[in-house]
Amino acid sequence: MTGFAVDFAGGRLKHTPMDSLVAAAARALAEGNPLAALKRVALRNDPPALALRGIAMAQLGEHERARQLLRRAAREFGPREAVLRARCVTAEAEVALASRDLSFSPRALDSALRTLEAHGDRTNALYARLIAVKRHLLIGRLTEAERALSGVDFGDAPAMLVAIGELLTADVALRRLKTRSVQSALDRARRASERAEIPALSAEVDQALAALERPAARLVEAGRQRLLRLGDVEAVLASSNLIVDACRRRVRAGHKVVSLARRPVLFALLRALAEAWPNDVARDALVFEAFSARTVNQSHRARLRVEVGRLRQKLRPFAAISATKRGFSLLPRSGGNVLVLAPPIDGADAALVALLGDGEAWSTSALALALGSSQRTVQRALSSLEADGRVRSFGHGRARRWLSRPVSGFTTSLLLPSALAAG
Repeated sequence: MTGFAVDFAGGRLKHTPMDSLVAAAARALAEGNPLAALKRVALRNDPPALALRGIAMAQLGEHERARQLLRRAAREFGPREAVLRARCVTAEAEVALASRDLSFSPRALDSALRTLEAHGDRTNALYARLIAVKRHLLIGRLTEAERALSGVDFGDAPAMLVAIGELLTADVALRRLKTRSVQSALDRARRASERAEIPALSAEVDQALAALERPAARLVEAGRQRLLRLGDVEAVLASSNLIVDACRRRVRAGHKVVSLARRPVLFALLRALAEAWPNDVARDALVFEAFSARTVNQSHRARLRVEVGRLRQKLRPFAAISATKRGFSLLPRSGGNVLVLAPPIDGADAALVALLGDGEAWSTSALALALGSSQRTVQRALSSLEADGRVRSFGHGRARRWLSRPVSGFTTSLLLPSALAAG
């Protein structure tokens, strides 16, 4: 989220020449000019100045130093300055998200939000709510993010917060594959960012608009492939064909949907059958595809029969699996075509690569939380990706962070963890 817009200028400050510098620094931060803010408060150590220095450091990308300053400011605000402490907590929560530290307590942010609302600080309360939405999206809680946004009234909110809110609205709609809603939200975000006159915010809107035009998936039909944009994906999913969605690991026909996200062997079998349709697939080829076997023996063939039987039960509403002389073939009940919606990048670690592709440095604990996986599993995957040169790390121990280059030429929206739960 671009900005760090927590406003300390409205605090309990006396109108002295020195405090006018604090107000000027706050205005500079709201305009996205951290260097101008630091010129005014860099040598001050009173709590409001510490907080503003923290936000300035955050805008400059010095996240660890920013958190130190914000914590120090929160400790030094007096017992009657609960609002200012809540603003520090809100700012620290945003810095934590920017540095992909998802261990920051959501309870602390909720408490700060209630304090801000109770004291009528609508601007910072709205910002705290948007930070909570951003956290939901990062860890794949799409329904919670959608619910939190539905109750937000932007009303007379500053243009910067309107733009951020519309970007988050577009993100939710993007993962729901509602491309018209995405376009409308981004149009509103563009207008708001132009009013805010913050270059970084405008660049974020442009980047989101560009994602709509990049390929988001591959369509495989009868052995032929073509690239699809997000709008095309939405149209494919709305068709009456039998669709094997390899982005979210499920199968659908019309309004009927069966998820195989937790059945990787069954989904591997289904995808192999769907990509070969209308032809059949040899039994040995299915064994290699589903079980990653190096050689095929009788136990593999026996297991294949068991797994195909289980897959038949799952597919009963959509299709039949017919045994042939050499293997099995897929027969849709509707009589339509069989389409495979494949991700732009394949592999067991595609979701991990998609997360790292946002350009931010992630810890293994944050990646594990976002992916709903164990930290050890993520560490093994990262080690493999690092050996292949696809990711890199810096730091040591608990301070170790992971980065990768953005996936060029594609949008990875359908590979993000929350997309697996999208309706």
